[in-house]
Amino acid sequence: MLSELGKKLAERWLSLLVLPGALYLAVGATALTLGQAHPFDLHRLTGQITSWAIAPATGTAGGQVVLLAASLAGAAAVGLAAQTLGSLTEPLHLAADWPIWPPGLRHLAQWATGRRRTRWTDAAVSWHRHRDEAAAARARGARTTPLPRYAARAAMTRISPERPERPTWSGDRIHAVAVRLERDYHLDLAALWPHLWLSLPDNVRTEISAARQALTRATTLTAWAVLYLLLVPWWWPAAGITAALVITSWRRTRTAADTYATLLEAAVRLHARDLAGQLGLDCDSLSHESGDALTRHLTPSAPPRPPDDTTSIGRPRSAREDSSH
Repeated sequence: MLSELGKKLAERWLSLLVLPGALYLAVGATALTLGQAHPFDLHRLTGQITSWAIAPATGTAGGQVVLLAASLAGAAAVGLAAQTLGSLTEPLHLAADWPIWPPGLRHLAQWATGRRRTRWTDAAVSWHRHRDEAAAARARGARTTPLPRYAARAAMTRISPERPERPTWSGDRIHAVAVRLERDYHLDLAALWPHLWLSLPDNVRTEISAARQALTRATTLTAWAVLYLLLVPWWWPAAGITAALVITSWRRTRTAADTYATLLEAAVRLHARDLAGQLGLDCDSLSHESGDALTRHLTPSAPPRPPDDTTSIGRPRSAREDSSH
């Protein structure tokens, strides 16, 4: 078991940290060698590599071991830096707490959210109009072509699946799960999810964990884009690598967020009733009433009201006062 665990850890360490870090070090060495004046001079690059290869330090076994160890350590350090920076870029992609961002970012997020909300409202009005027309046609015994209705819905969901509350599509896609569960069953996802997670089958938790890890990896690509952007002052082609990583991160983050949100919502709809049964609640099917009961049962009580007598703050209570409480 320990042998297999070591192999798994080595594979993850190699794939997540060392290989991307080694590629970054290679691009960094290329940037420093070629510079802005000779960005694509392969002869200059191969010559420099040859001079490094025939250096006396690399001609001995000890020197090669030291060089390999230094390269692995440097690649791992760059990979860790990208992972650390990725923990900062993920909140920017999901923007769950944008109202408490610093003033500059907060105002930008507020503007982006308002702009997306205005566009979404126009698209939603168009979609509902097509739905009403289709319903009126069915009432007359006729049918309308569904293509305009499908196109209107696609235009709406490209902006946000629900009314935008965050500045990014990925953030709104995950937030839409909480909105829909509250609307359909009066379920509070924040209160429900920790308890539901502990009761989910192993295969369901594996799928959700894999989707969450895919989302983290997708947002980490933005961190790699920032690191490659740092090479642009020395080698301008790094700007192309940065742009490619930004586009890839944007597309993968949207796909991963959609998959993760879909699995979250499906898990709640499939297993919330089982959780209610484990808690001893009478729940034949999910409804507003059963959702209210489950939410009340799982929501922790609020902290007690502080004493109104502010003069007692900081004064130790007597044993009689403690016993009365």
